[in-house]
Amino acid sequence: MTRTDPTDVPRPDATLHFGVFFGGPKLGAAPGSGPPSSWRAHWTVWTLPQGAPPLDPMTFRHTAELAERGMFDAFFLPEGLRLREVDGAIQDLEMAGRPDAITQLCALAAHTKHIGLVTTSNTTFSEPADLARRLSGLDLLSAGRAGWNVVTSDSAWIGENFRRGGYLDHADRYRRAEEFLAVCRELWDSWPDDALSPSRDAPSWSRRDAIGRVRYRGQHIDVDARATLPRSPQGHPVIYQAGASSSGRDFAARNADVIFSPFGTDFDAAFDFAQDVRSRLRTAGRSADDVRIMPGVEVIIGATPKEAEEKARWVRTQQITPALALQMAGALWGMDLSDRDPDGPLPPEEPAAVRNQEHVAEWRALAERHRWSLRDTAIHLGPRTDHVGTPAQLADRFVHFARHGAVDGFNFNPYMIPDGLDDIVELLVPELQERGAYRSAYTTTTLRGHLGLGE
Repeated sequence: MTRTDPTDVPRPDATLHFGVFFGGPKLGAAPGSGPPSSWRAHWTVWTLPQGAPPLDPMTFRHTAELAERGMFDAFFLPEGLRLREVDGAIQDLEMAGRPDAITQLCALAAHTKHIGLVTTSNTTFSEPADLARRLSGLDLLSAGRAGWNVVTSDSAWIGENFRRGGYLDHADRYRRAEEFLAVCRELWDSWPDDALSPSRDAPSWSRRDAIGRVRYRGQHIDVDARATLPRSPQGHPVIYQAGASSSGRDFAARNADVIFSPFGTDFDAAFDFAQDVRSRLRTAGRSADDVRIMPGVEVIIGATPKEAEEKARWVRTQQITPALALQMAGALWGMDLSDRDPDGPLPPEEPAAVRNQEHVAEWRALAERHRWSLRDTAIHLGPRTDHVGTPAQLADRFVHFARHGAVDGFNFNPYMIPDGLDDIVELLVPELQERGAYRSAYTTTTLRGHLGLGE
């Protein structure tokens, strides 16, 4: 049941904002933390010959240029401080390895003119003076198109790379992030716009005492520094945030310009999240329109509803390989199943965790009813594709989400590069343009401008 009156459209002129996530697989909830159908997963298919080589520099360039042709707001790169592991072994069933995001985005700045360039960078394992300088460099090289997705990992597994371990609890990592971001903003704002001398005849390259000194001593951050670069045309990078917890939402309400939410499929869940965030914005003394909400989604497009559904089944079959099906079942059962037959029956053993007994019982009941193998069951009951349909169906759905206040746009996770993004650019975007719900040309030069956040 829809929570909206079709005759009451609160945002009748809302237009959608799009971004593209490039970084291979993404599993947003730990396997075993609930039924596999609840896991948030977006696997990029890298095994097919038509897929672009995932670590080839030209693949990054092609994806960014394609998204720019589709007039997306931003191209988004995740951080990869350590290779994913499963039980101490590298997770080689997924694409492994990522270049430093800021380095890669600086390279892409030379090959793009409009699209925003967003990096994920960690506040737990970085230092503010250094990261602020690197982000300023990206923002200047791109003429004001940089964005920063602020993440706050407390993982001891990642921390081993930094000799820190998981020393911050959930609350403290947000406290550090708040201090970290405050210092970065002070550094970015410490150069007034008229700091540089207006002519070569001036006695010095900058006005005397124009560049401010930032001194900050907090619980987690201690800094005495001067910024090394002036501000970009957009002032400083756009701040993204992806935490869905209560403390994450509060942090976003105080600090973020854009929120990556996990609620991009179900309208009611997306609407409730948006309402909650807007309430927190008002509590933080900000306008309800100060933040753009852009959930991450996977989209499968077909010429007809039947073709779209068949394509979605094919994509899921390609994503959930025999080895990955065994790994998914192993996470649910809490045991190593790598020596089992993925085309055979489900494991006869009971799951190691009592909390998973109900989910295992569901798998068994449906597998018996439909005569599914282990892999068949993983494909049918594992993570689901978010949006499946024709271009017109998806355009109508996305416009409904935006104009009834559930989202401001979407950050797409293509099932394969370039095909998954091609479909969106070539088929979905024109449908949205016909509905007046998507730009027909870039009208600004900065990421902040694209998002309608003001300079």
